[in-house]
Formats: sequence, structure tokens, C-alpha cells
Amino acid sequence: MANKQDFSAEEWAKIRESVMLASLAVTAADPSGLIGTVKEAFAGGGALASAKLDAGAIQLIKDVVADFETPEVRAALRDGLKDRFRGANHAEITKSSVEALADVSSILDAKAPGEAAAFKAWLYGISKKVAEAAKEGGFLGFGGVQVSDAEKATIDEVGRALKITA
Repeated sequence: MANKQDFSAEEWAKIRESVMLASLAVTAADPSGLIGTVKEAFAGGGALASAKLDAGAIQLIKDVVADFETPEVRAALRDGLKDRFRGANHAEITKSSVEALADVSSILDAKAPGEAAAFKAWLYGISKKVAEAAKEGGFLGFGGVQVSDAEKATIDEVGRALKITA
């Protein structure tokens, strides 16, 4: 059973960051406005909360969730993402996030082959939950679609980057 100690500090930082990038890739693909963005942020955070309560979660997920519980880690992740995406447009944020998820996929396949599929499925699920959190293209809550074409395309990209099939 793989855990946090099986990875270098740099690899573990990428794995931790992947949770936020799975959310951010979709959010940036088709920004929803203030209320939609808040709903999408809560969907990503809800995935962490659900994993914490899931007795069947694999150790890698438990380790990531435990790290997110510390203010220092959350601040470091937030600041790292701010620096990484400073000046980037939405398309660049989505592209960079998906590329980083592909890197994490390779790290997991190499270092945690027994748990890689479950962790990657969890990340993919986060992307889907974020996409489904708010309607896109409506006005004041009317009209729109639950998941936009851009979000669907990004979810597909995330799946390919994680080397999983939907």
C-alpha cells in the first residue's frame, strides 16, 4: 500500500496540487461567473470532505486529505497556484492544469501502481463534480446547460491525461 512517504517532496507536492488542478482545469474551461465559480469551488472542496469520511478511501487519498487539513499546506498550495498562473488566461490555465495532471498520472503509475487507478479515478470524479456544480450559459438562473461543451471537452482531456477511460 503506497503512502506519502513513497514519494519525493517534489512528487508529493505535485500529487497534492493535482486535487486543486482537477477542479481548476474545469472551472477555467468555461468560467461561470461569481455564483457559479463559488459553487464549483465548493464542489472541489466537497470532494475532499467526502474522501475524509470515506472509510474505504485508499491511503494516498487519506494522506492528501490530511495535508489539506493544515493551514500551512493550504496556504502553500494557494500561493503556488497564484504564482504558477499569474498573468495566464483561462485557456492557458486549463492547458497547464491538464498537463500537470498527466505528470501526476505518470508519477502514480511508476510509484504506486496498485493505487494509481483509484487515485486517478478520484481526481477524474472531482473534475466531473466541479463541471456539474453550476449551470453554464444561463441568465439569473434561467436557461443554460448543466455541463457546457467546453467543460465536457476538458473532462475528456483530464481523462486522457490521467490515462483512464470514462
